Amino acid sequence: MAAGGQDPGGRRWTERLLGGTARESAPRPARAPADAAPRAVRLAALLVGLEAAATLVVAGVVLWLTLTGDPDSVGRALAEVVYVLLGAGALAAGAGGLRRVAGWARGPVVVLQVLLGALGYVTAFEADRPLLGLPVLACVAGVCWFLATPEARLAYSDR
Repeated sequence: MAAGGQDPGGRRWTERLLGGTARESAPRPARAPADAAPRAVRLAALLVGLEAAATLVVAGVVLWLTLTGDPDSVGRALAEVVYVLLGAGALAAGAGGLRRVAGWARGPVVVLQVLLGALGYVTAFEADRPLLGLPVLACVAGVCWFLATPEARLAYSDR
């Protein structure tokens, strides 16, 4: 080993052991503007955002009923509030991802629509609350419709 801790090839012993410093990465490409999302994807994002807001309201109502009522188990009722808040957060993140036409957003949004569709069906027909369940089903149908349009599918196949 030569003086200064370098080998004859000019590399320091730490570079040989741990690897050299990273090369400077290429500059990031310019981001497409938000208006690049097709109309169908923007409408789906709007509906998913509406679902997120409605889910947030539901969490508030369940929390209010928990605090002012006499639930069988306060812990389970508060856990339900947390689950609903997590769902609202997931929907809000999905709405933002759809608005940006992010590749990760479409799959989770579709999965959440399937879950909301099952919830809307049970609420509307098995729990005899059609005024609550049918708007959920209509919103789910709208999101699925907008995401299935050719322009939405092309927007995601181009990414």
